Amino acid sequence: MSKSYITTAIPYVNAKPHIGFALELVQADVIARAHKEAGDDVRFLTGTDENSIKNVQAAEKAGVPIQQFVDENANVFFKLTQSLNIGADYFIRTTEERHKKGAQKFWEACKKDIFQKEYEGLYCTGCETFYLEKELENGLCPEHKTQPEPVHEKNYFFKLSDYSKFLLDAFENNKIRIHPKSRQNEVLNFIKEGLEDFSISRSNERAKNWGIPVPGDDSQMMYVWFDALTNYINALGYGSGDEALFEKYWNAPDAEVLHVIGKGIMRFHAIYWPAMLESAGIFPKNGIDIMVHGYVTVNGQKISKSIGNTVDPFELVEKYGADAVRYFLLREIPATEDGDFSEEKFIQRYNSDLANGLGNLVSRVATLAEKSGIANLGRSDETFTKPMEDAERRINVGLVDYQLHMALSVLWELVMLGNQYIDEQKPWSKSGDDTESILANLSRLILRIRRLSRRFLPDIYKEIDKQFGIADDTLTIDRNVKLRVHKGKPLFPRI
Repeated sequence: MSKSYITTAIPYVNAKPHIGFALELVQADVIARAHKEAGDDVRFLTGTDENSIKNVQAAEKAGVPIQQFVDENANVFFKLTQSLNIGADYFIRTTEERHKKGAQKFWEACKKDIFQKEYEGLYCTGCETFYLEKELENGLCPEHKTQPEPVHEKNYFFKLSDYSKFLLDAFENNKIRIHPKSRQNEVLNFIKEGLEDFSISRSNERAKNWGIPVPGDDSQMMYVWFDALTNYINALGYGSGDEALFEKYWNAPDAEVLHVIGKGIMRFHAIYWPAMLESAGIFPKNGIDIMVHGYVTVNGQKISKSIGNTVDPFELVEKYGADAVRYFLLREIPATEDGDFSEEKFIQRYNSDLANGLGNLVSRVATLAEKSGIANLGRSDETFTKPMEDAERRINVGLVDYQLHMALSVLWELVMLGNQYIDEQKPWSKSGDDTESILANLSRLILRIRRLSRRFLPDIYKEIDKQFGIADDTLTIDRNVKLRVHKGKPLFPRI
């Protein structure tokens, strides 16, 4: 049994969550569910980043005490995991005591590579990072299209420049694996251009006394990235006194670590984080996988809380259901590229694939089977055996390669195959053994679709179970059973 530790990034809580983070949650959830169904020992983490300057500024603007502000917004992010049926094992907040202890222990573990110096640079609050002039686009932050503010102060720095060889060797020896490969090439080019030491603290004055104090220096707070990245290990008990989970899911030779992140924070996860881990002496023995997804856009523009063109995932779930939202994000947005959202596209995909596709297939078969009273799987032949086996193989390959949109499209080939089979066979025009055989074939197909869909759409299979009289969750399509089928409510009512 493999051990898999899967994490999302932790978003800032300066505003309510938007659909871009919903995409990341759903992607990570599908991967975690796939590992669990494969029999792996899985731990899945998400959470919130609460120690940034932008959170403080947002609280001030709202006229709310910072702790109250982050508490309220963190709770909204937690509710989003519930709304989208995200099966996370842990939800960590960076204001928790376990996180503070772990972050400070990590600082001490990296102390040989930490030094102080005067620094003047261009700081983007949106990114919580300093930029060099050459990294700006027309003088603006490449991510937020805003002008960074000049900052001059004395901070602590991490000797990232000492880790160029380690990082290049780690990529060469397949100890850091970025998906897709094109993103890995971007990171390698950045390293080869020369790494510079980076700031890992800020003055209490600029931090407004919010954050995790630097061990041994109460005049400085940890810089948000050095603090935030440690959430991945702190959630497993690093620094808490009980590190059994950390040893099992992070430090063990057979532990697999996967970070699911957006492309805008790739450098921090693929360069800063591995170097920091090596400095602390806890770089995972089995290395790190990093899946990098693109952005959800609106009319080609990145959805951003700072820009104000957000789409509320709660409203979509309330209106169309969690599985419909999950389906759109997984199918319409290429897993590692940008994809565009509009409600018009959403409704089109919903009607064509869910209502007229899966919903129609289940409804047609349930209606026909209800009239005959029984769908006897023992009367089926091999009509769908090869297509089902081939589809399952291709779906598994797609999941392993993190091509989630491709995996889901293969599953829908089975849905289309079922509807096409009904149109061709016209079971309503037949009787006796012919009808039973057709219904048995279709029922076997739906049961396979039901099982394969659970990783993507964790709710809908329950309704299929009701309509097909399935009480045993371990039921397979190969058992000679008789299903008492009745037509229930539409899985996806047409909009």
